Amino acid sequence: MANLRIRDLVKTYDKTQVLHSINLDIDDGEFVVLVGPSGCGKSTTLRLVAGLEEVSNGTIEIAGRVVNNLEPKDRDIAMVFQNYAIYPHMTVRKNIGFGLRSSKASKAEKDKRLESVAELLGMTEYLDRKPSQLSGGQRQRVAIGRAMVRDPAVFLFDEPLSNLDAQLRTQMRLEIKKLHQRVGSTIVFVTHDQVEAMTMADRIVIMKDGDIHQIGTPAEVYHKPANIFVAQFIGAPSMNMIPGRVTGDGTIELATGGGLAFERSLPEGREIILGIRPEDLHPGQASGVIEGSVNVREPLGHETLIYVGTSNGDVIAKADGRTPPEIGETVQLGADPENLHIFDAATGEALA
Repeated sequence: MANLRIRDLVKTYDKTQVLHSINLDIDDGEFVVLVGPSGCGKSTTLRLVAGLEEVSNGTIEIAGRVVNNLEPKDRDIAMVFQNYAIYPHMTVRKNIGFGLRSSKASKAEKDKRLESVAELLGMTEYLDRKPSQLSGGQRQRVAIGRAMVRDPAVFLFDEPLSNLDAQLRTQMRLEIKKLHQRVGSTIVFVTHDQVEAMTMADRIVIMKDGDIHQIGTPAEVYHKPANIFVAQFIGAPSMNMIPGRVTGDGTIELATGGGLAFERSLPEGREIILGIRPEDLHPGQASGVIEGSVNVREPLGHETLIYVGTSNGDVIAKADGRTPPEIGETVQLGADPENLHIFDAATGEALA
């Protein structure tokens, strides 16, 4: 295990710069997830750490050693890819053991390590099977086992669950999280799925267009987003964004109609965006700040999502699953002031 330090990392292809001075510290044994939309630079960052791409500028340190000019095999890392990349003609035993092909350990030591990893992954009874005889989740475990058997300083996962069905993804998320808790390895995990990021990470790195927009724990990026992009990317359904303007009496006049008293000191006339997560916005509140009619209902069992039409478009709120408002019914939506987010309309940055 080891820490990972990335300083002023830049990657350029011809004249196109895809990473802009990335800085990131990952502690020994930490599980960090890089998340963002397609093209944000998360996989490129991972490939630079792995040595599969050449660094244009900046440094990458693993366990205090600069690895920019080292070959992937010399960096003490192991990578698990989106596709399993396991050999169909080999048994599970040989596939996992392939990770030890360059090890100088004795055969007995290699066998012991292989058996230990297989037991940890629950694959002992499948060691003599071929990949064609395994389920998708089992094949992914074989790929993880091949990385684990090397006992690397850092594990790199590049969207390893994206080819699995929904139920299997949930199962593998849990297995990887349990594995990290048992082994305590340093893990860098890339995904475009914010649910994977929220459920697995110690810290989340949210990227867009080659820049890091926020680094924090799942709770921090969810409850204290740094800007509008983070606020809307993390959470499903996405956070409601309602334009507003600070009036002379210290309230916020909303584009949906109505006003909102706000305790923070904001200059009169300032254009802002009010952010409210659907789960924090409920009908029937005495302090309702948004009024509209229910256009659509999405029953989810214990709760119902309601889409409320306003003069500024639909606003999403959550209602009780047993007695939701009827379609066409006019409702007052309200939220606890502590759960409201204020962003600058010009920059998109959160206002403290």
